[in-house]
Amino acid sequence: MTQGSESADHKHHKTAAGDRIPWVQLIAYGMGGFVPIALFNSVGQLSGLILNVGLGISAIMVGVAQMIPRFWDAITDPIMGHLSDNTKGRWGRRRPYIFFGGIAVSISFVLMWSVPRDWDAGDQFWYFLLMSLIFYTAVTVFEIPHGAMGMEMTDDYHERTRLFSAKSFIGNVGAIATPWFYAMANWDLFKGGGDEVDGMRNVAFLAAGIVLIPAFACAFLCKEGHREEATKQERQSLLASMKQTGSNRTFLILVGIVFATVMGFNVVNGFANYIAVFYLFSGNKEAASSLLGYNGTLWGITSVVAVFPLVYISKLMGKNKTMTMAILFMGSAQALKVVCYNPSYPYLTLIPTVLLAAGMLMFFTLASAMVADVCDEDDLNTGTRSEGAYYSVFWWFMKMGMAVAYFIAGILIELTGFDEKADIQTDTTLLLLRVFEIGLPIGLCVISLLLIRMYPLNEARAYEIKDALKKRRETAG
Repeated sequence: MTQGSESADHKHHKTAAGDRIPWVQLIAYGMGGFVPIALFNSVGQLSGLILNVGLGISAIMVGVAQMIPRFWDAITDPIMGHLSDNTKGRWGRRRPYIFFGGIAVSISFVLMWSVPRDWDAGDQFWYFLLMSLIFYTAVTVFEIPHGAMGMEMTDDYHERTRLFSAKSFIGNVGAIATPWFYAMANWDLFKGGGDEVDGMRNVAFLAAGIVLIPAFACAFLCKEGHREEATKQERQSLLASMKQTGSNRTFLILVGIVFATVMGFNVVNGFANYIAVFYLFSGNKEAASSLLGYNGTLWGITSVVAVFPLVYISKLMGKNKTMTMAILFMGSAQALKVVCYNPSYPYLTLIPTVLLAAGMLMFFTLASAMVADVCDEDDLNTGTRSEGAYYSVFWWFMKMGMAVAYFIAGILIELTGFDEKADIQTDTTLLLLRVFEIGLPIGLCVISLLLIRMYPLNEARAYEIKDALKKRRETAG
């Protein structure tokens, strides 16, 4: 069946009562979204402003400090997925890692922003890099099992969208606050007579306390699926697991769709901050921080609201067409910035923020749910449940893209002629910042749109696989 017939068949597939996730578990699992959605992303947003602008560390060194942990993630993610898939303790495959990972995330987030002020730039760079490696390792220990558990909590095509939408919803409620971290770091309440670097260290303590709540809720209230099957299946080597996921054509197409878009937006992830400070507000950090805060709050609110139409549209049109819509939203938002980056009316940037936030929310929520569908297809073909492996390898590709993107971002900022010691940048620098920030994501969105037309796993096929797996389990039983 072709992608185009997906919407015609949606009425034939309704979620069975046994596949519905109870509200308590839905909320508890969704709370775990605060770590990857709100806290994880805040590091990329803040690194340039705190390290480059605040401490005076060069943009290239900041790019390296952001790049190396992504390469480290490329090692730790598959290992963590493999460990989680092959853990057979009394507490399950996922929950112990979620519990202890949440504690580690909380502690390491504070340490990462506690850069010693009296060290020289080189030592500050190494300190931040080391603490970043610890932080991102902690996030891996938490998020890989958390994501894998979400894939196995239900076998239903649409209920998976609902579950990962809950993760996006609650995670983005938290994300409403994180864009204000930089503004809060400039408040006297947090900087206490110092500057934004001192303020960010104090803000980190507040964020660390919040992290513990969703980590504990998710670890103690959520139930793992396919636990009996997982305890019976044979252990698989890490190499065999990687080979299995890397040879799945459906999975590789999905990875390509997401990888292209991730590359496009992560290369220019921090550029909007530079544009706000130095183009829209001519170097006035406090005025720019307010705009960034409002943009971030609007982003979070839009992401929260967009969850509801996402669930409806996905049921109506199927995941493939909804994913296409999300990419078009993101590309249109970038195009609007041509006119919305206007120093006379800086708050026009709120307009593309709405489209971009809605598109991003739909895009990444659907991506996680689609990986779960791929796991079912793999189970049908191989007879193994490997959610941890697929989720970790999926993010292995994404983080490799992020690592390269951050390094390229540092080079591009240098190519613009940006001078971190100057409050006013040249017209050429400001123009190149806008050209890169707008153009690169649009180009890579086009590649994602071409790839999504090749993706074969639609709603009808997903339910065929679900029925085949059900019959196989009944026969085995």
